[in-house]
Amino acid sequence: MRKQIVTTLILASLSFWSYGQSTTDQIEQAFNAGSAKELIKYFNQVTEVKINDVGANYSKAQAEPLLRDFFQQNPPNSFEYIHKGNSPEGLKYNIGLYSSRSKNYRVVLLLKKVKDEYVVDTINFNED
Repeated sequence: MRKQIVTTLILASLSFWSYGQSTTDQIEQAFNAGSAKELIKYFNQVTEVKINDVGANYSKAQAEPLLRDFFQQNPPNSFEYIHKGNSPEGLKYNIGLYSSRSKNYRVVLLLKKVKDEYVVDTINFNED
């Protein structure tokens, strides 16, 4: 009986962990595809978006054309995470490198748990 409880707890934690990870995996795929439409699926209702320290808080509808323009001006070569972490407050943060044909950007994502799923609450692009 005890073994079943331990097994159930382990599976539950792995399931929870993989769900959060799948969000970051989906975000990575959206970056690699240069798809604003896919990327905003993982945004909070209002998300802070900054490109080279210029930006504001945007709704999903406002953020999509902004990101679409960014991807059109900077078509993707690659995107990869270089660091992932968790804060004591339960936030997740990811740092990635986005390479386009002419420029490279460091992308900082702050993910917040909303209704049992992690969503992008802040995204900052800074040219390297």
